[in-house]
Amino acid sequence: MTTTVPGHSGLPHTGDDRPWTDTTLSTSERVESLLARLTLPEKVAQLSSTWEDIEADGPEVAPGSNHFGRVGDLDEVARHGLGQLTRPYGTLPRPALEHARLLADRQRQVVAQSRFGIPAMAHDECLTGFTAYGATIYPTSLGMAATFDPGLIRRVGEAIGNDMAEAGVHQGLAPVVDVIRDYRWGRCEETYGEDPCLVGELAEAYVLGVQSAGVVATLKHFAGYSASMGGRNHAPVQIGRRELFDVILPPFERLVAAGVASVMNSYAEIDGEAPAASAWLLTSVLRDQWGFEGTVVSDYWSLPFLVNAHRVAADLPAAGALALSAGMDVELPDQRGFGEALVGAVERGQVDESVVDRAVRRVLRQKTELGLLDSDWDPRPPALRAGALDLDKPEHRRLAHAVAQAGAVLLSNDGTLPLPAAGRIALIGPCADDVRTMFGCYSFPNHVLADRDDLGDGVEAASLRTALAAELPGVDWAFTQGCPIRDEDRSGIPAAVEACAAADVTVLVVGDKAGMFGVGTSGEGCDVEDLRLPGVQEELVEAVLGTGRPVVLVVSSGRPYAVGRFASSAAAMVQVFLPGEEGGRAVAELLAGTANFSGRLPVQIPASYGGQPYTYLHPPLGDRQSWLSNLDPSPAFPFGHGLSYTTFEIDRLAVDHEQVPTDGEFTVSAQVRNTGALPGAETVQLYAVDPVAQVTRPVRSLLAFAKIHLDPGEQATVHFRVHTDRLAFTGLDGHRIVEPGEILLYAGSSSLDTPAEGSVVLLGEVRDATVMRHHAVPVTVGRE
Repeated sequence: MTTTVPGHSGLPHTGDDRPWTDTTLSTSERVESLLARLTLPEKVAQLSSTWEDIEADGPEVAPGSNHFGRVGDLDEVARHGLGQLTRPYGTLPRPALEHARLLADRQRQVVAQSRFGIPAMAHDECLTGFTAYGATIYPTSLGMAATFDPGLIRRVGEAIGNDMAEAGVHQGLAPVVDVIRDYRWGRCEETYGEDPCLVGELAEAYVLGVQSAGVVATLKHFAGYSASMGGRNHAPVQIGRRELFDVILPPFERLVAAGVASVMNSYAEIDGEAPAASAWLLTSVLRDQWGFEGTVVSDYWSLPFLVNAHRVAADLPAAGALALSAGMDVELPDQRGFGEALVGAVERGQVDESVVDRAVRRVLRQKTELGLLDSDWDPRPPALRAGALDLDKPEHRRLAHAVAQAGAVLLSNDGTLPLPAAGRIALIGPCADDVRTMFGCYSFPNHVLADRDDLGDGVEAASLRTALAAELPGVDWAFTQGCPIRDEDRSGIPAAVEACAAADVTVLVVGDKAGMFGVGTSGEGCDVEDLRLPGVQEELVEAVLGTGRPVVLVVSSGRPYAVGRFASSAAAMVQVFLPGEEGGRAVAELLAGTANFSGRLPVQIPASYGGQPYTYLHPPLGDRQSWLSNLDPSPAFPFGHGLSYTTFEIDRLAVDHEQVPTDGEFTVSAQVRNTGALPGAETVQLYAVDPVAQVTRPVRSLLAFAKIHLDPGEQATVHFRVHTDRLAFTGLDGHRIVEPGEILLYAGSSSLDTPAEGSVVLLGEVRDATVMRHHAVPVTVGRE
């Protein structure tokens, strides 16, 4: 008797001949039953992908070619099935429901062309929200990091994951957990900052949120990408194993322990080794040492880069064999090193078919866990079945607003803020009335529509100019741009000076417009030589401040610029990191005083243009040494800094044990009080200092933090439960250890403002800590 499989385009099946669809069997049984039936081309197809929308207009390319271009339409590339569909929403500006219909059609075709009716996974970008036309645009990851609020960021992950799941997308290519090492790097905006503890804490919250919706999150870029020479995208990385293991890898390790389902390789070589072909990184560290069981996917065109950029493979079949053997499972965004090239490599004996099987098992296991192999799987995305797909829901806009507001950082204020509700205020600057200056480089408008202003933004967004006028209707506003973002046009500066001189207060808004590969001033491939503001914005700031009138300087950027030198002249300074579609309204409320600042810096604000690369995680020799060098790398505003319209005190640090074993725990508590007249939120930050160690250690490093909302006069006690694993470092022999000795502890409101002090002594032998068991520091808050 012949029956049909629901959702599989009428694909016939007989009785029990499809055990991989049987949900009563274990995942392993289902995977093995299907794997045993696949031919070599069918196996390799599960490791391959296609980017149909972008390839439709590309040139033809012969198998084995090292050039980009079209590799065939779906009829051709999916004739044996397909592993992944690339960016079904994130490539062209179509209505969301039309994308859903097209995705369903493609899935039906993939299933029909597969002998066993195996659907493809669909993946898309999701750094600042689902990268789809009309989807909510959240602040950049750096802006999310400035909230210092993991609970809030988990809600962002959940919202993004739910939108993607509703749209039929199975995998999101985020978060970026690279730790910033050089502010000149264009992709700073995509990260969670310069501290591995902060990066790991917020990225874990994001991952757990996304994956709670049944969508695979993808860690990137594994590893070392952010430490490229000169801050240049794709540049080589010359990094010691100690810095790699103590600074770069901890967030990746933590997220693997938290259950992240996928990892993406870095483009940048590490000491001559290409990560896409590194068995040490992709297998020895990731799988053997950390126990990762998910899939490793290639960053786009990483396999051709093994031929063209790294020159470690002679041709695409060799590149595919190298990457697969190293531990790569899926090639994105298409099939150049895998696909026919990999089939040929196996047939010629360049790689054993058992290595193909290893990767196919991982892919099929993921598809099984996502429900794609269930007998009742439906190719229609849930939204298509419902007949509606709203990717910018009101509740998600409210969430975007909350993140934008919580991530805005008040750097300084002489009392000029909040702005007056009446009088004459000049609003000046290239970022004051352009909503795209609030979006990150992976937002759909800046990523896909950078040269198509005529297509709009896909979402409703108010510029700061519009939002301030609505927030303060009694003000006589005067607006002038002053200068463009990056063009060297100084013709508007005199008008800006005139407007400032005639105003009671001036709000000057400068910064970035994100884009890709030099199109923007921040973003992928938008690196800078030094940390001056783009274009002639420095000259605009100097001219406006030169009037001597009160000026509030607002910087909306994807990286920290060296604006610290303006601190003595500006009446107030505010830093936001590309705050998304609700950024205008959120920042306007803060400037007007209807909301309170609570953001903290996830990076330092430099005092000089060229005192980089330099982050707060440096050893003592990285501090100012006036007798050794005439340069002073001290920041204008330190990591963790941020002011409020109220004031706080942090004191009474206590440690529950004076001594603990090197494999033990201790609790650090500190008291925080709102000593001002307004409600507000303080972020209590706990830092550790290892004063004597067998290798040089950072002058201080973040152990944990807690953001606490307090009413005027209210106080609370924060308790941090610290396992000694959190004090581990890479010793002289290259292994991670916990060493006996005194550890100094500091609590405060930034890395350089830590009035509460204490210590703990670790006793016993040096302990091997190669395998981290405790990544997080549990926090409890007692209100008094």
